[in-house]
Amino acid sequence: MDSVVLLHLLQSIAPRFRWQLSALHVHHGISPNADAWAEFCIKLCAQYDIPLQVERVDITCLRDEHGVEAAARKMRHKAFLNQVCDVVALAHHADDQAETLMLQLLRGAGVKGVSAMPMLKPANHQMHATVRPLLDVSREQLHDYATQNGLTWIEDESNADVRYPRNFLRHQILPELAECFPHYRETIARSARHFAEAAQMMDELAQLDASSAFDGETLDVGALRSLGTSRAKNLLRYFLHVRGAAMPQSVQIEDMLRQLCEAREDAAVCVAFGEWEVRRYQGRIHVIPILGDFDRNVVLIWSGEAELVWPALKVRLMFSDLVGTGISVEKLKGERISLRLRSGGESLRLHSKGANRSLKNILQEKYVPPWQRERLPLLYRGDELVAIIGVAIHAEYQAKEDEKSLLVSWEK
Repeated sequence: MDSVVLLHLLQSIAPRFRWQLSALHVHHGISPNADAWAEFCIKLCAQYDIPLQVERVDITCLRDEHGVEAAARKMRHKAFLNQVCDVVALAHHADDQAETLMLQLLRGAGVKGVSAMPMLKPANHQMHATVRPLLDVSREQLHDYATQNGLTWIEDESNADVRYPRNFLRHQILPELAECFPHYRETIARSARHFAEAAQMMDELAQLDASSAFDGETLDVGALRSLGTSRAKNLLRYFLHVRGAAMPQSVQIEDMLRQLCEAREDAAVCVAFGEWEVRRYQGRIHVIPILGDFDRNVVLIWSGEAELVWPALKVRLMFSDLVGTGISVEKLKGERISLRLRSGGESLRLHSKGANRSLKNILQEKYVPPWQRERLPLLYRGDELVAIIGVAIHAEYQAKEDEKSLLVSWEK
């Protein structure tokens, strides 16, 4: 109902603002009625002459780990991100907001979690900019609007299943609450705004603390050690958020902070959480996706592509044509160019008058993190090692100042 109302409202005012509307229906395939729902959306959007995309998703791979609701939400967000648009409009309303805040409280969420859903949210790496124009409107008001305008909609039968926590709150708890506190939606929304303000102040404090400790990719351990526990946890959470990592639970954050700050200097600190891990090296904190197993025999042939995927590090290798920086294009000619992993015994001469150096020594000297050393791509011309990508180039292959060159780098 809420989505049908939102579509009706937007299509009625879009001409006034010259908005170009399109719609998305995410087909989860969970309900036996899912195909009928998609057909309903197709007919409704055709009635309004609004382009519709029906995107089918499969939650099977996430269902066991996250549960049905969370898995479906993750797949929806992925579908949203795939759309070409400026803003995604969502139909969450005041009752949704109250339910969300209550659920977050019952899960023991922190200030950011209980700030619930914002009406406006800027774009980030996980989502387009979003707007929730109905967030101050109750479900009852939406129902009245839909009835008065002769709108039709479909109820998802799972919304009546009180085995889902949200439905249990909606059907059994909140109606009882409304008996004693009829304005609970407004007061809960006000609390959510207070929490959002507090979360913003915590972010601003973290930005101040990070200004001299965060270099864009890593965080200084010393900065964490210099702060009180609460402020250090706040900075660590901010660092993880900025790097795009999932947010650990409170117990995990505390354990992570303790290991990062208290482990001896030569300890190989690695704390895993979900699909991510935090590591410490040379006094800096790194957060990276867990890389998993990799094929040690992988060989990629480079035939002039602008980029290649390097599976061992889950990165893209970027090949850029330059002058005077990187590898001499002329000296690469005549042999097959390939990329491989270390197999042992490799060496490289960094300076024209220098001796060959073992890769082990070079990687240590260049402070390459230990977890990357076995996964770095090595560039070969025939059977001759030309470069350790992102680290060093053999002296004989280094481009002269005015020479056409190839710069190879990697990006996450």
